[in-house]
Amino acid sequence: MKLYHGTNTDIETIDLDRGLRHKDFGKGFYATPDRTTALRMAQKRARLFGGTATLITYDFDESALSSELKIKHFPENASVEWLLFVDANRDRKNVNAIHDYDIVIGPIANDGVVLQLTNYREGIYSPEQAAQLLQDKYLDQQYYFGTEKALQYLHKTSVEAV
Repeated sequence: MKLYHGTNTDIETIDLDRGLRHKDFGKGFYATPDRTTALRMAQKRARLFGGTATLITYDFDESALSSELKIKHFPENASVEWLLFVDANRDRKNVNAIHDYDIVIGPIANDGVVLQLTNYREGIYSPEQAAQLLQDKYLDQQYYFGTEKALQYLHKTSVEAV
């Protein structure tokens, strides 16, 4: 399976320590099966941080999904479990990782999701209400790689300036 990573520079070797802690699924390396989503991310990173919008393509060995790795696979649509998982990972009060999964697969929390997370945190909606409001929205998918063991199933195949 092809996965894409949009960034502002080529990545020779993935360094998990460079990941940011308070992302959807925590500190790790993220990729998406959707090329258009990765292109948007590359353009955004180049606009915000300089460099050249760069699309890196990886071949993901799907045998990882039936291996000894610890994997969490959320449904493609928003669910209460996914919403609470993303909220806990994004919560800056959590200084330690909230999970020990090698790979997490699920929706990307876009701006609409962030709005509903905020409404949930402020007590405007319950988690069930927030997730229900997101049910009709298509959410791009992402793959999180959180361990070196997981990265062994990811192989870079190409790099292109976009």
